[in-house]
Amino acid sequence: MKKSIFSVSQVNAYIKKLFIDDYVINDIWIKGEVSNCKIHSSGHIYFTLKDNNSAISCVVFKSYRDFVECDLRDGVDITARGYVSVYERAGTFQLYVQQVKSDGMGNLYKKFQLLKEELQKKGYFNSDFKKKIPRYPRKVGIVTSDTGAAIRDMINVSKRRNPYIGLILYPSLVQGNGAAENIVRGIRYLDKMDDVDVIIIGRGGGSIEDLWAFNEEIVAKTIFEAKTPIISAVGHETDYTISDFASDLRAPTPSAAAELAIPAFDEIDIILDKYEYKLTNNIKRKIELCVKTIALNKMKLDYNSPSMRLLKERQYLSEIEDRLDRSMKEINKKYKNDVNLLEHKLNVLSPINNLEKGYSYIQNNNGKVNSISDVNIGETLLIQLSDGNIEAKVENTKSGKWGYDE
Repeated sequence: MKKSIFSVSQVNAYIKKLFIDDYVINDIWIKGEVSNCKIHSSGHIYFTLKDNNSAISCVVFKSYRDFVECDLRDGVDITARGYVSVYERAGTFQLYVQQVKSDGMGNLYKKFQLLKEELQKKGYFNSDFKKKIPRYPRKVGIVTSDTGAAIRDMINVSKRRNPYIGLILYPSLVQGNGAAENIVRGIRYLDKMDDVDVIIIGRGGGSIEDLWAFNEEIVAKTIFEAKTPIISAVGHETDYTISDFASDLRAPTPSAAAELAIPAFDEIDIILDKYEYKLTNNIKRKIELCVKTIALNKMKLDYNSPSMRLLKERQYLSEIEDRLDRSMKEINKKYKNDVNLLEHKLNVLSPINNLEKGYSYIQNNNGKVNSISDVNIGETLLIQLSDGNIEAKVENTKSGKWGYDE
């Protein structure tokens, strides 16, 4: 008898029908701890529901998100209601969740919260102890798996942004037994290198179990004690680990960490051009200031030089001479005016002027004759007129007014 041969699609469709026909799993409540929770850009939520022995993939479609009564995140215990069916394209079965109720925190999440609170009290997350990420590192140290997507992404970012910055990889386990100790050795190894300016620790996304190595206290303690600034880039943007809180800077992804640690060469070139322009202008301004200062000092020196002082003294002497000459002329003019005035007064009062008016001047041997009592009969008198002198002899005197009596 010839056996039937089925296609993959036929088998998956048959299995899906079996699931649909099973009333037990068509409406079922399942209790477990959320792990590897992701929110897709479409609005659907994907996560794993697990217990100590098993796990099942789950999906909450966007249309059922209003029936989620708690915050879905890794480490939370929930009770989910839905139906189990086959995703034919991948050949996997999963729980299609239609309702979610919270049952509290899972064991790992409780452990995470307790350790976080303990380390916070110790000051491991204190911003005062955070080291500044260097703007222009010489070399970047990386602690991650040498086969994972994280290191490939960081190398690609480095080549694109700045191929001249060196990368030093310390290959490390990033999950499972011994991963935390391996990460610690990598940090300490790179921290001892003098030319490593910043260290990136990280890995790609995963469940809370996958990322747990970065939640160990020994990793947080090593990050806190390192002298080199450390960027933590563990998982995806929604994933948070103890390393993220203890590090000097948290990056949402390994690629983002490389973007933060490695400056773009083009940006550096632009910055250097700006500094060159600024430096050139500063030098020009300083030169111009020096030239002005020298010119001002030369002007002061010339102004205070012996020749300049002599010239100023000569100018001052010349001004004094001019002032003295003007003063002498003014004084001379004043004296001339005074002399002319006196001369005028003298002319007005001069006896000679009176003689020209018809008056005469009479004198005897004793001097001027002012009265008849000053002369004697028979005495000779000298009579001065304007045009000459007359000698006369006194024959008689007579008292009276001017003129002759009839």
